[in-house]
Amino acid sequence: MDSLQIVILALVQGLTEFLPISSSAHLILVPVILGWPDQGLLFDVAMHVGSLTAVMFYFRREIIDMTQAWFASVFKKRHDQNSRLAWWVIIGTIPAVIAGLLFKDVIETQLRSPLVIAWATIGFGVLLGVADRVDRRLRDEHTLTMKDTIIVGCFQALALIPGTSRSGITMTAGLFLGLTREAAARFSFLLSIPIIIASGVFKTKDLIEAQVPVDIGLLVMSVGLSAFAAWLCITLFLQMINRIGMMPFVIYRLILGVGLLVLFS
Repeated sequence: MDSLQIVILALVQGLTEFLPISSSAHLILVPVILGWPDQGLLFDVAMHVGSLTAVMFYFRREIIDMTQAWFASVFKKRHDQNSRLAWWVIIGTIPAVIAGLLFKDVIETQLRSPLVIAWATIGFGVLLGVADRVDRRLRDEHTLTMKDTIIVGCFQALALIPGTSRSGITMTAGLFLGLTREAAARFSFLLSIPIIIASGVFKTKDLIEAQVPVDIGLLVMSVGLSAFAAWLCITLFLQMINRIGMMPFVIYRLILGVGLLVLFS
């Protein structure tokens, strides 16, 4: 990879990781369209580190409060809204982890095609648009129940299909459950933390087993660019989402999906 590829792919990853438009789809498609080789394991690991850095920095106060409250709930049996939210993040992660372990090979060998991405982009984009039209968005993330969390977690497992968008499908579930747009987005972003960690651990394991030489310069540049882009994306998205709604992203997904069908059919 040359410097231009690193810059473009790192920015693409950072800007799309937390938007409801599928970062994995863009990272698969950009090299295909531009004729670049696969970015490789090292870059994938760097992208996970960058995304994790961004979301943990943005939600640093919430993470500290949730962590302290979670330990209090475990050792002192003291529960509050922060401890419950921490438990919901943990429980909501389980379905995706199980699905990832069961279907990892199928996903990586059979589902990473432009046509799968195209149909997933269109189908789940339409579903996001339908969810955004539901006029009962009154709840915040602290009102979630165990049942709600399991539903969101099962939706998140669908994001293993390239083109689905992890943030998009979890926001879709949140909107159907009556969360406000901002609350659905905030819970989606908090729910991303253990998933990014788990995915990064597996990618790092694959990297070590493959004995890929580590280019420190590539690693640092990729992490820094993706982290900054992801932090900027989270900040602007949460500031604007209640005003603009999900429709701009739905329209983008439909245009992208149709374009892919035309290009690769």
